[in-house]
Amino acid sequence: MEKRIRSHEDLEVYRMAFEAAMRIFELTRTFPKEEIYSLTNQIRKASRSVCANAAEGFRKRRYRAAMIAKYSDAETEAAETQVWLDFALKCGYLDRKNHEILKQEYDFIIGKLVRIIHNPDQWTL
Repeated sequence: MEKRIRSHEDLEVYRMAFEAAMRIFELTRTFPKEEIYSLTNQIRKASRSVCANAAEGFRKRRYRAAMIAKYSDAETEAAETQVWLDFALKCGYLDRKNHEILKQEYDFIIGKLVRIIHNPDQWTL
């Protein structure tokens, strides 16, 4: 039997994005202090925004276009997070293993968001 989705916290994509954002938070604690207002802030903000937009999209499911727009915003924030992960790798702040794991997780998150965007009728009220 499939579990009923009652809130954004029940969405697998939200839970995955939240866990990834928390891992990014932990990893960025070791970034140099001079990056606090640039790379560290940007990657944390983008990764958290994936979760926030997914939650907003879930709440806007009465309005098809608004719901799609929020999940689209979540998708773009996930892609932005991947860009910041690439910068963190190239700058030597993130090791290759964590970079690859997080990039793959965000690829999976993006895929789930795109499926929601392309199949909005199964999500709208």
